[in-house]
Amino acid sequence: MPDPVDVDILISGGGIAGLAATAVLARAGFSVLCVDPAPPVVEGAAADLRSTAFLQPSVDLLAWAGLWDRLAPAATALQVMRIVDAGGADGAPRAVHDFDAADVSDRPFGWNLPNRALRREMAAHLAAVPNAAFRAGVGTARVTLREAEARVALSDGTPVRARLLVAADGRDSAVRQMLGIPVRTWRYGQKALTFAVTHPIPHGHVSTEVHRTGGPFTLVPLPDHEGMPASAVVWMERGPEAERLMALDDAAFAAEATARSCHLFGPLTLAGGRAAWPVVTQTAARLTAGRAALVAEAAHVMPPIGAQGLNTSLADIATLRDLAVADAAGLGGPAMLDAYEAARRPQVELRARGVDALNRASMAGAPPLRDLRAAALAVLHGAAPIRRTLMRAGLGRPGTGAPA
Repeated sequence: MPDPVDVDILISGGGIAGLAATAVLARAGFSVLCVDPAPPVVEGAAADLRSTAFLQPSVDLLAWAGLWDRLAPAATALQVMRIVDAGGADGAPRAVHDFDAADVSDRPFGWNLPNRALRREMAAHLAAVPNAAFRAGVGTARVTLREAEARVALSDGTPVRARLLVAADGRDSAVRQMLGIPVRTWRYGQKALTFAVTHPIPHGHVSTEVHRTGGPFTLVPLPDHEGMPASAVVWMERGPEAERLMALDDAAFAAEATARSCHLFGPLTLAGGRAAWPVVTQTAARLTAGRAALVAEAAHVMPPIGAQGLNTSLADIATLRDLAVADAAGLGGPAMLDAYEAARRPQVELRARGVDALNRASMAGAPPLRDLRAAALAVLHGAAPIRRTLMRAGLGRPGTGAPA
């Protein structure tokens, strides 16, 4: 049997949220072990085609943890969020509304990074942090919660004792299930198609959402690819239509995507493969149990609208950090976890309900409902104080910088 491991914090899940949590909590002075059952990512293997947009508070947190300097070279600034209404009978743009970060800040709303670069650079950073370790290809097999510690058996037989166990292992979280925490799930009959494209017309650091029916078609700026402007696309559609689109060959799919984008960037050319993901809203009934805390998609899943999912996840991590630093001796104890539940539960529910409402509005198919959506958007954008309030709310709550 492998030698036992004693750490302050064990993080189960080595996706973007889990790796970020490892870096943040190690920077706060704790010994941290992160494990993930997926094998290490090999350069040249099929890449994760998705990208992740980090809003200002999340970037501040990553900078505090020492990660942002590594990530910034691969990041593309998001200065303007453009919403295009194409809900008329002919599917052409009938209204364009720009939400410019300059109205509320001297910085962009956020920055978009390819997931493959994120994982690579985060893992490289952790390799140089003496009180952090990341083990790929190893998962959490069994959890036993004691009053003073969590005892965990890893899939390779290693026993781990941790003062705090953090579940960051995704929407189907094995740790959450071991802890007996149920979830509530809203389904939409939608799928999100994710892919990357190049296009002849530059994006100009504008993130563009085209609304018609079925869900938004969103193009998020990426660095140039092979000398061409590039964007990551999230195309949300009802299930049957999504399946039809995924069955098309690349040329036909690109033509459909170009039409759905209203030709705003010229002909779209696929830059890699495609993937489809079910769209749900899901929240855990509790965020804590014993010596364990849920973060990120183990705690909440949201439709991919407004970059709220991952940025809400990083707010979870920032709260854990703040509470851990405020009382290091009480790490993982009842007072800390009760405070985490009290701080994050209202925020998670608020975000989940808000994104749920936005998604349902974006799915509107009947012409009168599409017209109502367009009119409401025009009112919200046209009133400057309301527009600025919405933009500040979209950036997320303050307080994800360095602890006082």
